[in-house]
Amino acid sequence: MIDKNKLKRKPQDPRNYKSSKRSRTELKDQNNNGTDHFEALPDDLVIAIFHCLSSTASCPADLANAMLACRRFCCIAMHPLVLARAGSRTLAVKASHWSDGADRFLKRCADVGNLEACYTLGMIRFYCLGNRSGGACLMAKAAMASEASALHSLGVIQFNGSGGTKTEKDLKAGVALCARAASLGHLDAMRDLGHCLQDGYGVQRNIIEGRRLLVEANAREAAAAGITPPLASLQNALRITASQHDYFCTDEKDSNSESVFSFLQTSCCSLLSDFGCNVPPAEPHTANKFLVDWFSLYPPQPGLRLCSNENCGRPETRRHEFRRCSACSSVNYCSRACQALDWKTSHRYVCMPPQDWDDLHADNDNDNEDEDFEEPNDS
Repeated sequence: MIDKNKLKRKPQDPRNYKSSKRSRTELKDQNNNGTDHFEALPDDLVIAIFHCLSSTASCPADLANAMLACRRFCCIAMHPLVLARAGSRTLAVKASHWSDGADRFLKRCADVGNLEACYTLGMIRFYCLGNRSGGACLMAKAAMASEASALHSLGVIQFNGSGGTKTEKDLKAGVALCARAASLGHLDAMRDLGHCLQDGYGVQRNIIEGRRLLVEANAREAAAAGITPPLASLQNALRITASQHDYFCTDEKDSNSESVFSFLQTSCCSLLSDFGCNVPPAEPHTANKFLVDWFSLYPPQPGLRLCSNENCGRPETRRHEFRRCSACSSVNYCSRACQALDWKTSHRYVCMPPQDWDDLHADNDNDNEDEDFEEPNDS
């Protein structure tokens, strides 16, 4: 019969426990030859790893958590080579978490030549913090390095005279900045420039070139959304656009042109629209996301309105700075690009002239627009 008293575990002497723990540690060091392989890694290799992390991180917390691992990581994460390649998601600081530390982080990234940081911090300082000169300087730094978003934003500022009076608008400068951004493939800049050329706004009127830019912007938007039209169809669309005939009066004898026109008129890919293809809008820029979140927490001063495009976030810097919808006068936009994006996503379903508001229920079955309604060219 087994004696249960012998199975009871005797309490271990604390001195013996410490001694055994020390011996295990010494044994581990002995097996590793007394060296720490992690500390033996060269700095160049660790910097290269952080370089990849900062450019591919999904949020700022990815880089911050790595910095908390050890003091060496904290120092290497602030290396200029790491900060210079920080991606837009790494710089996507939330408005609710804004602090002096976040400002310093973006400033350090901007100081080492990170164009995304220059543009993002410039937008935050110009619109959110009220530092017009500091924000404009940071955006100008990014624009001088051919950052397309910064070029377009500076063009919007020039068109609206943001930060100054109405007489300080510089339409020619706005057109030049949008032209540079459009040459780099910025869709919003291409649309703004196309409308300026069509309307003769700040530049000599050129309807054909304006239409070409709008069609090209629509084609790029469709391609980015995965609805890439055939090259031959796009070339024919540009040929039709460049012709002096009415877009709705294609030659019936030209079956090729008619088929191309039918393709371009489909609901999934309307390349001839002034307001973009019927595809989901692209993800807004990090700076615009910050503006939207910021002004949802801290609304602008009374009398100042936000751009009605829900993904823009730009506020007015003076009263009546933005232009209103010419049909309903109930929404306002900082640019024609924002008007186009908001029209195809939401405003087209609710826009109506003020004189039709009282007759809305009486004319439910009537689909005709009012004569004075300036119908956007969706065709």
